[in-house]
Amino acid sequence: MAKHDHSGHNTDASAAQVWDEMYRSRTRIWSGEPNPQLIAEAAQLPPGTALDLGCGEGADAIWLASRGWKVTAVDVSAVALERAEAHAQERGQGGSITWVRQDLAAWVPGELFDLVTAQFLHSTVMPWQQALQLAAAAVRTGGTLLIVGHHPDGLPPWGQHHDHGPERFYTAEQLARELGLESPEWRLDVVDTRHRSATGPDGEAASLTDAVLRATRLAAR
Repeated sequence: MAKHDHSGHNTDASAAQVWDEMYRSRTRIWSGEPNPQLIAEAAQLPPGTALDLGCGEGADAIWLASRGWKVTAVDVSAVALERAEAHAQERGQGGSITWVRQDLAAWVPGELFDLVTAQFLHSTVMPWQQALQLAAAAVRTGGTLLIVGHHPDGLPPWGQHHDHGPERFYTAEQLARELGLESPEWRLDVVDTRHRSATGPDGEAASLTDAVLRATRLAAR
């Protein structure tokens, strides 16, 4: 898995400190492989400009760049971004990715994108609606919004997922409703619950459930 649970907190300093300390705790946090639902949903899209929110160590951004996308990859952790940039250079994709350190609790992108992807963007502080509304707003007309998150009925057994209330997680149906992804502005292409096998950071195996939403913006608001 490329990354999980990446987003801003209430203040840039606290968010950056929390995530920097987490990344410093290991030489690599995630697998280095792109998220499987990103591959499933974006492999057939024509390349253009992409925004990767909560990019972590950069596996998703690197995969997109390798397929011809020009990627803006955002994360609150300077440590994660340093690793991500190094990984991209190793794979010959550094020229196609712009790395941006920002806290999503306060940042607003200055442009619109052909693809906006948010993979497991769960925060312990910021409501998920806030970051994902930002994601939807950054999609240009004709572009794609792709959101994948932990379904509340299939959470990873590792980490602190079970220490927080169910309001931290969502179904794909809740996503569509909360973000107002309705006609005539949006077309819902995928609203799905998907089960998969995964391996945790210490090698533990688990069966997980993903909430997957892919939508196309048909018109500007």
